[in-house]
Amino acid sequence: MKVVIKKGAITLLLCLLATLLLLPILISFTNSLMTEQEIGSNYDMIGEMTDAANDGEDAFVNLKLIPDWVSFEQYDKVLIETPTYLNLFWNSVYMVAFIIAGQVIVGALAAYAFAKLRFRGRDQMFFIYLITMLMPFQVTLVPNYIIADKLGLLNSAYAIILPGIFGAFGVFMLRQFMLSIPTAYVEAAHMDGAGHSRIFVQIILPLIKPALAALIVLLFVDYWNMVEQPLIFLDDDFRQPLSVYLSVIQQEARGVGFAASVFYMLPMVLLFLYAESYFIEGVQTSGIKG
Repeated sequence: MKVVIKKGAITLLLCLLATLLLLPILISFTNSLMTEQEIGSNYDMIGEMTDAANDGEDAFVNLKLIPDWVSFEQYDKVLIETPTYLNLFWNSVYMVAFIIAGQVIVGALAAYAFAKLRFRGRDQMFFIYLITMLMPFQVTLVPNYIIADKLGLLNSAYAIILPGIFGAFGVFMLRQFMLSIPTAYVEAAHMDGAGHSRIFVQIILPLIKPALAALIVLLFVDYWNMVEQPLIFLDDDFRQPLSVYLSVIQQEARGVGFAASVFYMLPMVLLFLYAESYFIEGVQTSGIKG
């Protein structure tokens, strides 16, 4: 009986925590179905609350989850009347797709070398990789900016794509996964006359699919939400990704901002649902902890 009560209490607690975590997403979705007038009447109370607080009066905000009238005008403004949103959406897709593809290829090849090949200075070189991964973005900002300036890449998507392709996280994660693959597989393939390219393509790649899926999800979330790099390297507003433009939408029209936020979250949700099983297996095997 005590075990049942304990499990029930834990389940209830987890449900409450999940509800709190999902509440911002639910608010964004329901508010995106409201008219601009209804959203204005709800959130204009924030200013009234501030004025009342300054006067020493009590004031409350009535946060509504269910719209009085379901309207899709916000989505019409985002997808049809405002072409800027879709342009910046495709800017984000373009940058993130090239970064993920490049880092997966470079990371998989480098991880194979660090995990399965024997050469002088291997461990020392990997240690240097770890140091670069532990450095915060602000430390590498100035060197990256200087290099991009010398190469004429400023105000270009390549100023963000190239550093992202050669990020160290993919190498670290895939190497940790490859260490769990028995070395006997590689040695047996060598005895059969297979070269490293054939071993990598026919043996290693099929075995690291969970790690690749986990890496793709983590990289997508990281670079889909990037803000600092575009603000520093891109001067032209039309070259910015959608993550930077969302704050501007919120200032111009709150209803459109909710609809844009829903579409902005949708690719991440769909990607995670599609690769959920691979993602969990890849993270567990790689030893990455959240």
